[in-house]
Amino acid sequence: MSDASPSGTGRDQVDSTRLQRMARAYCDSALLWAALDLRVFTEVNAGASDVAALASACDITELNADRLVSCLLAIDLLRKQDGRLVNAPDADRFLVRGADRYAGPWMQFTRPDVPGWMNLTELLRSHEAPKPLGMYADLTVEKARAYHRATSSIGMGAGRRFARTVDLSGRTHLLDLGGGSGAYSIQAVKAFPGLRATVFDLPPVVVVTAEYLEQHGVGDRVGTIGGDFTADDFPACDAIVMASNLPIYDEAVIGGVVAKAFAALEPGGEMHLVGEMLDDDGVGPLDAALWGMQEILYHSGGKAHRRDQVRGYFTDAGFVDVRDHEFVPDVLVRVSGRKPA
Repeated sequence: MSDASPSGTGRDQVDSTRLQRMARAYCDSALLWAALDLRVFTEVNAGASDVAALASACDITELNADRLVSCLLAIDLLRKQDGRLVNAPDADRFLVRGADRYAGPWMQFTRPDVPGWMNLTELLRSHEAPKPLGMYADLTVEKARAYHRATSSIGMGAGRRFARTVDLSGRTHLLDLGGGSGAYSIQAVKAFPGLRATVFDLPPVVVVTAEYLEQHGVGDRVGTIGGDFTADDFPACDAIVMASNLPIYDEAVIGGVVAKAFAALEPGGEMHLVGEMLDDDGVGPLDAALWGMQEILYHSGGKAHRRDQVRGYFTDAGFVDVRDHEFVPDVLVRVSGRKPA
């Protein structure tokens, strides 16, 4: 039977192209990771501008270099400029080793999870009770160090964006829930001289946090608390940020955290929750849905949350002026609220 509707019916033709592309989408990931392993973007940036030069620089055969270049051109990671190979702008900015904004570790962050995704059917059929902390249940300092080696590369950029878009002037104490590398706190205290911050994260994590604070020269203005912010009490503060850990938890946990934040804030204080969120109707964006699904690999109770749900956690806790804001389009949303004075 033909994929297309009979001619002359006036109906849109339907074929299997989209489905075929989806069935082979894993190829894009494999190409990106192989190119990172071989330092393709670094070598092109350094002047390897044709297949032969790239083959030599990456120590692969010209045949394999030709195969790889053809694919990288097709998915727009490489381009041709006056007959020479060049990196696409985003690849040149984020995938060249040694560059200030090199994000290669982040791009490979979920690579170890591939076998789990390939076993998704069996995971979906499981009736195993979720673990409260999911992948963090057996976290060690070394695991935390490896985790934040990947996430800090992209987290510092998000922290800079937060400090640019949220006015914390006049605030004195920012509590950073699940702050990890301290990216948001580091950038906030650099942007607002009168501000100090506290990163509240699991005990193995804050050991690593302290290393980043020292590296960025803010250890005298950013402190740490080792604990479980979903269960432990919060210190008094006048601003709170919780960033990029929303899908790790279910509705009850997030609602409880927001309620505790409201109680800890001084009158007039503010909270900002930055995370991957579905639209109000629950239809995308895909990135938020995928991060929610990712939690099945770790047997956690986490899931994707809608924007209206997150706004609801804030209003239920007592916050006013609750709003959601685009943070990184189709990736991150920021929901904010204020505790009445």
